[in-house]
Amino acid sequence: QVQVVESGGGLVQPGGSLKLSCAASGIIFSIYAMGWYRQAPGKQRELVAVIGSGGSTNYLDSVKGRFIISRDNAKNTVYLQMNNLKPEDTAVYYCNAGRLVGAVKYNYWGQGTQVIVSS
Repeated sequence: QVQVVESGGGLVQPGGSLKLSCAASGIIFSIYAMGWYRQAPGKQRELVAVIGSGGSTNYLDSVKGRFIISRDNAKNTVYLQMNNLKPEDTAVYYCNAGRLVGAVKYNYWGQGTQVIVSS
């Protein structure tokens, strides 16, 4: 019943921009922290950006100043605006909805969207 669906990936040249979207359903969206992760082939998945239920944000050091995470609770959607893209940003980007209540951890993942930064 819970669905997390990313969109907006594609091929972009170095220095270009791309905006990813992630729509979640089946959860009370406003109380979940929303995060963007990425994983390159053969590499560990890493957290790129996260936005808390209260709107606080944190970013991977290598994307600070280039990426912006935001959320629209009315649309149950989180965004990742990516600017000045670099080849090292190439990865599958995953959206995550996370919540910890008591000792119970809830963690929902999207299917991923491919971002390729190349000339």
